[in-house]
Amino acid sequence: MKLTMNALGIGLIIGLSTMSASASGLQKVSANYVSSDYAKTKYPIVFNHGMFGFTRLGTQSFGMDYFYQILPDLARNGANVYATQVSPLESTEVRGEQLLQQVDEVLALTGSSKVNLIGHSHGGPTIRYIEIVAPQKVASLTAVAGTIKGSKVADDLLANQAASSVMTVLGQYLIAPIITILEGNPSLSNSLDRSLKSISEKGSTEFNNKYPSAAIPTDCGQGQKVTTNGVYHYSWTGTAQITNLFDIADTAISQLAPLSYKNKDNDGLVSRCNTHFGQVIRDNYNQSHLDEVNLILGLKGLFAPDPVVLFRQHANRLKLEGL
Repeated sequence: MKLTMNALGIGLIIGLSTMSASASGLQKVSANYVSSDYAKTKYPIVFNHGMFGFTRLGTQSFGMDYFYQILPDLARNGANVYATQVSPLESTEVRGEQLLQQVDEVLALTGSSKVNLIGHSHGGPTIRYIEIVAPQKVASLTAVAGTIKGSKVADDLLANQAASSVMTVLGQYLIAPIITILEGNPSLSNSLDRSLKSISEKGSTEFNNKYPSAAIPTDCGQGQKVTTNGVYHYSWTGTAQITNLFDIADTAISQLAPLSYKNKDNDGLVSRCNTHFGQVIRDNYNQSHLDEVNLILGLKGLFAPDPVVLFRQHANRLKLEGL
């Protein structure tokens, strides 16, 4: 779940890379130089953003990527990487269909038979939709702080009419349209109500009951890493709320889940157990919900792991699995 400050932040991009965009919003990230093949996977890696997310705000010279500095680093280490653009606020099914079109575009551009999908927050269920409707196109799914079993923050917002009304005005009619306009795709639909219902615990339970998966554990344990369709599944998340006082937006946003869950076993927006999916690489990184994708502008805790390194290591993990 990405909230409004993401859409307003603009900063300098660090790292040499180029990005080309298609009419669908799909963006290919290429490096000006390749330093290794450490992250060179068999199949392309395709990223999908979460709620209020984007591919890039601003220009290549002066802007901010959602997966900040992560895709350029992967490209420099040999990966074939793409960032997808879907509705900032929509249901999992609508976002999933938008993503499916871009997955097909990647397959056509690369000649590959499959892709490795990585989704953050609402991007977790969104990439899972591709496995549901087109498993033959998926090599692996990786959910980073994915709302696999939902977020109680969304349930609480839906139950609070006053808060929902304010968020609808600000989010659906102001922030989300600004994001799509800045990305050059204003035709993308937006619905705060459908978005919140999709990432709520109630809505996620309904979705998972309709589309069950052995990769989703019934408790707080591990899910099945490789399901019968041959798709690999991975996840990781953090359990921090305040990691850098200079990151004001992150600090403010990350207080929502502790209020909803009445505990700090979460990353500020999604509870630790609700993110578990397939092989749980780790579920207690010193990271908040925005830290997990290196937002905002790479600010993180003093002793926190570098998100760029975590994604690079995961690409190598996929490579070693032959994916």
